[in-house]
Amino acid sequence: MVSDRDTKFLSHFWLTLWRRLGTHLKFNTSYHPQTDDQTEVTNRTLATLLRVLVKRNIKGWDELLCHAKFAFNRTPSKATGLSLFQVVYGNNPRTPLDLVPISSPTKFSWEAEKRAREIQELHAKVREKIEKFNK
Repeated sequence: MVSDRDTKFLSHFWLTLWRRLGTHLKFNTSYHPQTDDQTEVTNRTLATLLRVLVKRNIKGWDELLCHAKFAFNRTPSKATGLSLFQVVYGNNPRTPLDLVPISSPTKFSWEAEKRAREIQELHAKVREKIEKFNK
């Protein structure tokens, strides 16, 4: 887990809780933020993406966060070749409207069962690719 040195993360309660759960905390500081390479790469990527989206409209940056989040989650990973949306949902949505939940039917669907198995197999393949990539 990567965290800044906020007082709520440094309290005795939190430190004891995480230690008992077996979680190793890696704190960073403003002078030495390189705590976790993966976090640093993600932060740089998101910062660049936000700069491109914001351009000269600096005051409206917070309104563009949802666009940045969608674009980031739609981009394929180098490790797996799949986007986060593909890993979670099994497909890469073209617009945010593709993510709107549809009411669930009360009848059983063999097609849905088949699709669920396909996504489970996809998750297994992603786990294998990540393990190979990390070696």
